Amino acid sequence: MTAAETVRSHLARIERAAISMRQKALRGCVVADLTFMEICGTHTTTAFRTGLHSLLPTHIKLLSGPGCPVCVTAQPDIDQLINLAKTPNLTICTYGDLLRLPGNGGSLENARSKGADIQIIYSPLDALALAKKQPQREFIFAAVGFETTAPATAAAILEAQALNLKNFSVLNTHKRVIPALSALLASNDLQLDGLICPGHVAAIIGCKPFRSLAKTHKIPCVITGFEQTHMSHALAILAELTANQSHQLSNAYPEAVPETGNPTALALIDEVFQPSTTNCRALGPIPHSGLQIRTHLATYDATKKLNLPTLPDRSIPGCLCHKVILATATPPDCTLFAKACTPIHPIGPCMVSSEGTCSAHFKYNRNHIDRSNPASRGVSQKEAVLA
Repeated sequence: MTAAETVRSHLARIERAAISMRQKALRGCVVADLTFMEICGTHTTTAFRTGLHSLLPTHIKLLSGPGCPVCVTAQPDIDQLINLAKTPNLTICTYGDLLRLPGNGGSLENARSKGADIQIIYSPLDALALAKKQPQREFIFAAVGFETTAPATAAAILEAQALNLKNFSVLNTHKRVIPALSALLASNDLQLDGLICPGHVAAIIGCKPFRSLAKTHKIPCVITGFEQTHMSHALAILAELTANQSHQLSNAYPEAVPETGNPTALALIDEVFQPSTTNCRALGPIPHSGLQIRTHLATYDATKKLNLPTLPDRSIPGCLCHKVILATATPPDCTLFAKACTPIHPIGPCMVSSEGTCSAHFKYNRNHIDRSNPASRGVSQKEAVLA
C-alpha cells in the first residue's frame, strides 16, 4: 500500500467512525416521531446515494423539499424558453440540465434536433463570448437558480453593459430561497420539525435570513455542507434542538458560511436585481421570491427586450412533480415513475435534473424499479453504468 493509499484508508476509517458517532448521538436525542426536510437538491442526492435514510432511527423521517432550481422553475418559463429556441437567427445558451427539460412544445433537445441553435455553456460569460463573435445574431442566456447562481448572471449583465453588447439578453427565472421556504412553511400540507438548509445559498446570503426564518416560523434550522457526515451531524443537531424545544438556527458549516454572507456577491445581486413576485412550480406566485432585472438594465431582460407574451400554466398530464417538490407525494406514487418517465425519457423536471428527487430515487433506490418493464430494465443498466 502506498503512502497516499494509507492516508486515504485512515481518513475513510475516521469518516466511518464520525458517521457512527453522529448516528448514535441522533438516536440518543430522539424522544418522539420527527419529520425533517432537506431543501437542497445536492442534499437529496447525497442522502439517496449514501443510503442515509436507511441509517436513521425508525421514528425520524427525512423528506426532500423544493431545493432543486430546475424543478421549481414554473412550466410557463420552460415553455417560453422552448418557444424562443424556434426563433430564427437566435441562439439559446444554457446549462446542460435544461437541455432535456420537457415543455408543452417538446424540449430544447427536440428543438436542437430540428435545427435550433442551442449552446451548452458552463458560465454566463461563455454566452457573452459567443455574442461578441457573432454580433448579427441574438443570444439569450437561460438563467435559473437561487442566490447561488444569481451573482454570475449579474456579473454577465454588467459586463454586457460595459461592452455595450446589443445582441445579448437573459431569460431570467432566478429565485430567492427564503420567501420560497416561508411559503412552504406557511402552508398546512406538511408538519415539519426542522429544516436542513443549503450551505451554498447560505455562503451567499449569510446566516441572518435563515435565523429570521427559524424565529418567524418557530422551527429549528441547521445550515450544513453536502457530505453524509455533514448531513448526519445536522440531523443530530436538529434532533437535539427539537428535544430542547429550541427554535433557532445552528450554523454547522462555519468554514464556508460567514454570518453576513458574501458581500461582493450580494452587492452584485443588488446592483442588477430587485425582489419581485414570481411563480414557483407547486408553490405558485410568491411575493418577493423572484429576482427581477432592474429597469435601467431592461435591454438585457429578454422578456422585455423581445416583448414576450405571458404563457398559460399548462401542467404535463399525469406528472406529479408538483407534489414531489412539496414532499406530499413520493416518486413511486406517480404512475409515470420508472415506467413512462425515466432519466433517458423524462416527463417531469424532477427526473431531468441530476438533483431532482425522482432522479435520485431512480438511480439509488432500486427497489422501486418495475423489473417486469423491459424499458425500465434497459434504462437501469445504462444508468448503472452512467452512475
